[in-house]
Amino acid sequence: MSLFQEFKLFAMRGNILDLAVAVIIGAAFGSIVSSLVDDIITPLLLTPAMEAAGVKEIASLKWGEVKYGNFLAAVIKFISVAFVLFMLIKTFNVLQKKKEEAPAGPSSTDALLTEIRDLLKEKK
Repeated sequence: MSLFQEFKLFAMRGNILDLAVAVIIGAAFGSIVSSLVDDIITPLLLTPAMEAAGVKEIASLKWGEVKYGNFLAAVIKFISVAFVLFMLIKTFNVLQKKKEEAPAGPSSTDALLTEIRDLLKEKK
């Protein structure tokens, strides 16, 4: 088997394709969370603090020479992503648990045996 054929088998495996899709969706999700933090959460939560500090943008926040505004924004983004992922996984787990707890109907063998039993009762 040639190197190209081995690479083709490797690249076309389901796991690789799933990983590629996850990376793309993750990047898109990251941009949504960034917008949420930059455009909604930061203005709502930090505007009073930034006005008190006399700055217009979070990147301008500093203590002495230490610029901590970008770090603060990164922490808020991380907490937001972690919380949203937690809620998604929690919802998925609840749905999965409900699916597992749902009573399964009788198997085809059980249904057939029940039918045979009922027919035998009728013949008596």
